[in-house]
Parts: sequence; structure tokens; C-alpha cells
Amino acid sequence: MNFELTEDQKLVQEMVRDFSQKEIIPMAKSLEESHAYPNELLKKLSDLGILGMTIPPEYEGIRTDSLSLVLALEELSKVLPSISVIISVHCSLFCYSILKFGTKQQKEKYLPQAAKGKIIGAFSLTEPGAGSDATNLKTKSVKRGDKYILNGTKSWITTGSESDAFIIFAAADTEAKLKRLNAFIVEKSLPGLQVSKIEEKMGLHSSPTADIVLEECQVPAENLLGEEGKGSSIAFHCLDRSRVGIAAQSVGISQRALDEAARYAKQREAFGKKIAEFQALQFMIADMSTLIDAARLLTYKAASLCDTGKPFTKEASMAKLFASEAANKIAYQALQIHGGYGYSKEFFVEQIYRDARVLTIYEGTSEIQRLVIARNLLTEYE
Repeated sequence: MNFELTEDQKLVQEMVRDFSQKEIIPMAKSLEESHAYPNELLKKLSDLGILGMTIPPEYEGIRTDSLSLVLALEELSKVLPSISVIISVHCSLFCYSILKFGTKQQKEKYLPQAAKGKIIGAFSLTEPGAGSDATNLKTKSVKRGDKYILNGTKSWITTGSESDAFIIFAAADTEAKLKRLNAFIVEKSLPGLQVSKIEEKMGLHSSPTADIVLEECQVPAENLLGEEGKGSSIAFHCLDRSRVGIAAQSVGISQRALDEAARYAKQREAFGKKIAEFQALQFMIADMSTLIDAARLLTYKAASLCDTGKPFTKEASMAKLFASEAANKIAYQALQIHGGYGYSKEFFVEQIYRDARVLTIYEGTSEIQRLVIARNLLTEYE
């Protein structure tokens, strides 16, 4: 088993790390404090090809392997977790959904623009009454002539207020016990689509999370993504890839938490010596490092499976579950090592603690991941 990165993967990692140090770190604090959308940084990242990492060259992307995207997200998460989730959703949910399930016409229309950052995409599955129960959608889609009419409310949309287009899921059979879903590519400019609310969140302040309302929104029939009634399979397939992206985000946040804690422990003095010399803190740092290595290996394994054509649903959920829960433990310990200073906004660990909390919630809660893992595992014993 080879754990070494390829030369191309190392180049991606080094490029994004260098960009993060030179371009993002100087802006990160002000962006988060002002809740500002990182539009300028996204344009620069699109010039580097990061927004086109899931898009092949024929659609003006650079189409890397999944592990390269994971490495990029990990590096971005160390300095500005908000931007990593924007890119993860754009690449793994919006772009990949169209690449995998879209028609030639849809790919030609949207992917080149997405690769160049001319449009930023979002993914809209959740509703006010349908989070973990993603099949219980109330948003309706009814076909009338050459259009589908969408009515309903979608919530918790990453980049919802800033995105130019959405993958939106709506029920095809609203009265059926097991609803069939349709998936659509919906441009923000379409009449009947309105951003209704921007959430005031605990963390990830530079990644705006919004609700949208669809009122008689007329979507051209040609914007149906995949087959009629097959939206559920599209959503769940693409969420597998996105969960690997959230695992990568978790690893990046965890690594930054450890870095901050170790540096602080080697500087801070108590009882006449550096606190890094106390065994209790050394045990905490050892546990943090071990959790990060385990999370990273699970994440890299899931990413490597993405490109093989083999099933990886279980592995994606394992990576997301372990890495996100590890990130919360590590953020807690990093703040604890900082003591009272960790509770101050003066130190970055305070933001890490807030940003990490959502990792066990979005793209499927930890409880949902456990269900996915168990159901996939048990089929192996039939």
C-alpha cells in the first residue's frame, strides 16, 4: 500500500498552501469579522484552476483526481474554512452533478462558466421541514408544457445569497408515500426565485447560508437534471463525494487547531516552565495528532475510491463521521490548552472552535452517517 502523494498531487498541495499564506491569511480575519463574501479570493482561485478541479478540459476545467481536490480543501480550511466549503459545494455538488448527470447541452452551457468562476453554484436539497429526512420534500414540481413550475421553500443553502445557479430538488409526486424527486438546474435570475433569509450563524461567517423561496418559478424543461423522478439517486450519489470534501475540511481545521495549540504551549509559561512540558498537555497534543492522522487516512482512502468506479458510500460516511467528530474534539482541546485566552477573539482558536461545530451537522449529521455506515456494512453479511 502506497501512502506517498504523486508529484502532481504535491504540486496542487504546495500551490494552494502558498496561495493561502500569501493571499488568504492577510484577509481572513477581516473577512470573518465583517461576514464578507470572499469574492476577490474566489476569482484568484479560479485563475489557478481550483474551481474547475472536477471539470474536464473539454469544458475548460483542469479535472484532477479526487485526492487533489481533497488536498486543496484541506489547505484552504487551515486558513479560512468558509472558502473551503464554498469551493467544496461548487466543485463536488454543483459541477460534478452536471458532469455526471447532465445532458451535453447542460454541460456546454454551465461547466465552462463554472470552471472559470463566472458562475458559482449551490446545492439545494434541505427544507425547513426536511433536513435529515431528505425524501420528505414539500417543494413541488409540476410540468406545464415546456416548463416545470416550482413552488416551495429551500433552506440552509451554502452560498445561497451569492450563487448564480442552483441544483434544486423538488417532489414530482407530492401525494405518494415515497415521493419521487426531480432535480433541476435553476438560475438565480429566473422569475419566481427569491432569496428570503440569510442565516446569522455561529461560524463560517464568510460563507453565506440562505433560504430561497420559489413561487411559480418557471424552469425550462431542458433544465431537468437526469431522468424524471430520479432526483433522489442524483442527490445521494453526489452527497457521497461532498462528504469526502467535508472530511477534508475537518482535517484542515483540525491541523490548524493542533498547530495553534502546540505553538501556544511552547510559548506560555506557568509554574516556572513552558506549559508544553506538562505531561497532561503532552497527552492532549499526542491524542490530537493521532486523531488527525486517522482522520486524514480515512479521508484520503475515501477520496482515492472516488475515482475507481467502485462503491464508496460507506467509506465516505466513515471519513465524514470520524473526521468531523475528531475536529470538534481537537478544537475543544486546542481551546482548553489556550485557557482563558482561547475564549478571546484575539486568538484564532476561538474561531476554529466555532467553525468546527457545524462539521458534524451539514452534509448529513453524525447520526445519519452512522445509519449509512451500518446499512452498507450489514449488506456485506447477507
